[in-house]
Amino acid sequence: MATERTPLVAEPDAVKTAGWPRHNSGDLSKHTANQSTTTNIPPEESSVALSAFSHAFVLIGTLLIGWSYGLDGLLRSTYQSYAASEFGKHSLLATINVLRNVIAAAAYPPAAKLADVVGRLELTVVSVVVYVAGTAIQATSTSVTWFIVGAVLYQIGYTAIILLVEVVIADITSMRSRLLLSYVPAVPFMVNAWVSGDIASIVMRNTTWRWGIGMWCIIYTASALPMLISLYQAGLYGSMDQQHHHKIGVVRLHQRLVHAFHRLDVVGIGLAVTALALILTPLTTAGGHLSRWRDPAAIASLTLGCLCTVGFVYWESRCAKIPLMPRYLLVDRGVIAALAIRCLLNLAWAVQANYLYTVLIVAFDFSVALATQVTAFFTFFGVLSGLIVGAIVYRTRRLKPFILLGIILLAASFSILIWFHSGTSTAARNGMLAAQALLGVAAGFCAYPTQALVQSASKREHVSAMTGIYLAIFNIGSAVGTCIAGVIWSEVLPSTLEDNLSFQQNSTLARSIYQSPFDVVPHFPVGTPIRSAVITSYGKVQVLLAATALGLCVPMIAIGPWLSNPKLSETQAGYGNDREEENDDDSDDDNDEV
Repeated sequence: MATERTPLVAEPDAVKTAGWPRHNSGDLSKHTANQSTTTNIPPEESSVALSAFSHAFVLIGTLLIGWSYGLDGLLRSTYQSYAASEFGKHSLLATINVLRNVIAAAAYPPAAKLADVVGRLELTVVSVVVYVAGTAIQATSTSVTWFIVGAVLYQIGYTAIILLVEVVIADITSMRSRLLLSYVPAVPFMVNAWVSGDIASIVMRNTTWRWGIGMWCIIYTASALPMLISLYQAGLYGSMDQQHHHKIGVVRLHQRLVHAFHRLDVVGIGLAVTALALILTPLTTAGGHLSRWRDPAAIASLTLGCLCTVGFVYWESRCAKIPLMPRYLLVDRGVIAALAIRCLLNLAWAVQANYLYTVLIVAFDFSVALATQVTAFFTFFGVLSGLIVGAIVYRTRRLKPFILLGIILLAASFSILIWFHSGTSTAARNGMLAAQALLGVAAGFCAYPTQALVQSASKREHVSAMTGIYLAIFNIGSAVGTCIAGVIWSEVLPSTLEDNLSFQQNSTLARSIYQSPFDVVPHFPVGTPIRSAVITSYGKVQVLLAATALGLCVPMIAIGPWLSNPKLSETQAGYGNDREEENDDDSDDDNDEV
């Protein structure tokens, strides 16, 4: 039966596939004919044309699950603090966050590869199960050890679903509509950012952190069902073996294992995960304490991580039969530029964002409620501007001009932060608010557009892997930015406070303010000499943080011209699908290995 297709859905690249069984191995745009059918259509030669209803159903599924994991993530950070206090191990919060940060970056590449090899639906089911299992373990944990185990499982499921949502959207949308629809799972953040604080307060007044975390076992499972059902009903599922049975027939077990080994790129994945773990662990544990960087263990970890990175690049470019990052993308200047810009964007943002809440309270005398809302500006205005940019890109079909404009806006926002670095006047406060809003707008011009640009340069079968690498890269940027911010904060603020407070007799006051600003500073109202000295001290550090972030915009501006500027097509594949490689990376070229 004929169905109406929306203009946002990718057009079939070859033949219509109505009536063919919809089994596929990961790429939702491709599926394999039934093995019993005499005429087989290779998966590379067909595309799924979803009806308008199926297309909307999948997008609604991503919207609901995006709302669920987004709100859960905001609330869980609050409940996690209460849990650590109950166990008498509040200091272990740093350990938990380190583990989650490392997993967040390291899990993206293997998840991306598994999404291609195992299948989107199958991996989504696994991610939901792991997410819920981790949540249940945390909610019922009797010790901090079990709480950490639950946190690790939760983070694996959380990381996988973030990737899968982006990949599923890439699978069902044309390049022209990709940017606009990529914001579907992010839209709930515009509401979640404002209501999460009230929800957490209500939960903690009426129950415990255990129920606050545990209730998401039910809520998340329920919110994931529409996405799972939509993927199944659309026939967007399959397994690694189904894609190849029509070509290779029945083979011996060890041959299939060898083929799976190459398709999964086990060596490449292992090197990528090891490199990310070795680099990110010392970055997050050492933080801003320079003394910790003298630890031989930290130096050794970073050195080994860099060696693994070199090994990964060599393996992917020279040895891998089916590489995680295809060779043509390793040398694509436009792709490297887009990845570098997103990494630098997150790095610059993290430099100024890590201590933003403290600066707002101490140096601007904002209320707790207003300071909390201001920290949400980046997400709110980022999604809002991103939706507008996505709609404009749908008409213009170009990405590069918006990314370049976003870099300029980013530099402008940091310049405003330098100018309005502290103060309790109306002008200073309004300047800070304007800078944070502009920073969010700039992110809307840069963040998702660079992702869409990377996807447009990739062949259809490589979109998932490149999305995973992209997400891992910007997590590295955040980790490095956090480290830089910590160094500036811990090395500059204590001595500055000591100098500016030298006029008074309390020799321990500067140290007390540095260690517990929220407890000590309220005792010195705005207008008193001590509060003025404190505001000046925090303002000096804020200038250094904003200036560092502004400096990071310089390489972004320099890299910007290297970005490619393709005209986005009506099909699912971008210009990358038209590339000619000497050695095709698709599995069809490696069937002789099986």
